[in-house]
Parts: sequence; C-alpha cells; structure tokens
Amino acid sequence: MKLGRMLVVLCVALIVTGCTTTGHFKIPKDTDLYVYKMDKPVTVESDGTVTTKPYFWTAAGGVPYRLEKDGETIKKGRLRAKFRVVSIFWPPGGAIYWPMGLNPNIEYDLVNDTQN
Repeated sequence: MKLGRMLVVLCVALIVTGCTTTGHFKIPKDTDLYVYKMDKPVTVESDGTVTTKPYFWTAAGGVPYRLEKDGETIKKGRLRAKFRVVSIFWPPGGAIYWPMGLNPNIEYDLVNDTQN
C-alpha cells in the first residue's frame, strides 16, 4: 500500500513539474508584472519567485514581459528563456506545445535591468 501512495505522489509531482516554469524576479515596488501573453499580472512571492505555465516556441527568442504601475506600462522587454528538457518526455506533445520556460538559475532583476 505504501508503494502505491508513493507512486501517486511521484506522478503528481511530475505533473506539477512538467506543467510549470519558475523564475526569480526583482521588480520595482508597487508594480505589476505581466509575462508572455497574460491578461492578468503574475503573482510575485515575497522571495521573488514566480511560477507560471510554460511557453510556446514563440518565446525562444525571449519571453515578453511588461511592468505596469497604476495601469500604465512603465517598462517592457524580453526575459531570457530556457529550453525545458522535461518537455521532451512529457506527453502529449510537451516539446511541441510548451518547450520554453524561465531560467531558474538566474535572477531577473527588472529594477537594474540585469538577467544574471
């Protein structure tokens, strides 16, 4: 019975990992961050972590973003993207539909305009 539960937990973990991408951000205070083609801002956790759905091939040249303050766009540009190796193994067609993601190994500093 314990093996069955462990398999269920492992499957759920794979689904969650395969369906999300995570990045670390530093954004100006009182601004909203919009990533890719989203109509509503993403949630930036207190430690700067952002978790979203992966992106289509159109994000291969960079994931579009914009910062808004009081409904006005104050900055926009592209975030460095990374190919998600997990998409190759993720059926159905993960490599076709959402192969691109945020790079979890860098900080997207949108205050100082650095992505290191």
